[in-house]
Amino acid sequence: MLGGVLGGIGVALAAGVPAGAAHAGVPHGSAATGSGAAGTAGGPGTAAAGHGGKRAPRPVAPVNQEAAARFGPEYKTLPPAVAGVDIEPLIGITDPEDITARRRKMTDFIWKGAGLPTTTPTVETGVTAPDFASLTGVRRIDLLTVPLKYRITAKVYDLLPRKPWNRRLALYHNGHGEPFDTMLRTIQALLDRGYRVMAYAMPFHHWNGGQQIEDPKNPGTMLPSPSHRELVPWESDTFSTLTFFLEPLVVTLNHAQATYRPASVEMLGLSGGGWTTTVYAALDPRINHSYPTAGSLPFFLRAASPKPSPTTGDWEQTRASFPGFYSSITAGTADDYLEMYVMASVGENRGQLQVLNRFDDCCFNGVSHRVYQAPVRDRVALLAGGRPERGRWDLLEDATHDDHTISPHALSVILWDLDTANVTT
Repeated sequence: MLGGVLGGIGVALAAGVPAGAAHAGVPHGSAATGSGAAGTAGGPGTAAAGHGGKRAPRPVAPVNQEAAARFGPEYKTLPPAVAGVDIEPLIGITDPEDITARRRKMTDFIWKGAGLPTTTPTVETGVTAPDFASLTGVRRIDLLTVPLKYRITAKVYDLLPRKPWNRRLALYHNGHGEPFDTMLRTIQALLDRGYRVMAYAMPFHHWNGGQQIEDPKNPGTMLPSPSHRELVPWESDTFSTLTFFLEPLVVTLNHAQATYRPASVEMLGLSGGGWTTTVYAALDPRINHSYPTAGSLPFFLRAASPKPSPTTGDWEQTRASFPGFYSSITAGTADDYLEMYVMASVGENRGQLQVLNRFDDCCFNGVSHRVYQAPVRDRVALLAGGRPERGRWDLLEDATHDDHTISPHALSVILWDLDTANVTT
């Protein structure tokens, strides 16, 4: 089956139809940001929906040459780790049924056969939230509290825009201690466009920090707040600590669907929040469009990131920590993260744009991602039957800066992509 469809994709490409085209026939976006981006998908001349039926071009930006001058050739060329690697066999998903089966296995591992939680959070309406005091155009902030096992709770802030709501909900997930500047800049841009926004923090970080956790061996005994790297004692055959990361999303999205029923749900995240965005968008098809930033690389490329050291990922991001979870995603020799990129992208009105910073001073930097961009994009197009409104994936390589952030350029591309997606919403 797969070979036949790939052949069809080849015919389409020969006829000038891009396999990874985005909504309404517009390419989803190119990986490159420099002069090499011209003429590629998402380069100059492509467009998103604008006001009055006009189309605005996708934002493009050159490589920041001042930043590039500070980095060596390993930030410009493919690493030895990709030599001789055939990407196609690493993507084991060949039909939509594969996605359904993998999603079921992921859910079974995390919630031990109980399925996705159906509960809703407690809601406190109209709270004061100092972390968001600098935002403008906020009509109201609600506090959603999600009870988790071992007497842990997760707090999520639900921000309502002062502008008329556009019927779209955006979930923003911060990382492990990243400053709030990126989060606030991103949320502000979404509020300005009429999005309702839910803001999430990682377990035991930011507004989820400082709480005690029950001793798994001595019920009733409370222990100091652990680091995410110290959760091993709580992981067992009957409970997965991945619920600390993912259950708050399920429960708060249950609330949204039960109360104000958004027409579309988007998800953005930076660093650890980018990892969460990758996993959750693969797990829950209720996420329409996702934008994980500086959050992951496939396992076979982890050691290829040049700075500050091989980016193996945080504790929850590795096979060693959760072999049962990551093996539930793959089949045979497939790579877990490549599979999740596909799972997050296929479906009616679904898509993902992965953002990686070439000169990131923390995580998943370099250019090794170029080796899988086209294969993942084309596999998603294949599974979507060549119809971008049924699935699309692409990657933005941001070389405009050397920070660990969603840059102004990346944010402009994300907003452009959301505007384009809105055509079919």
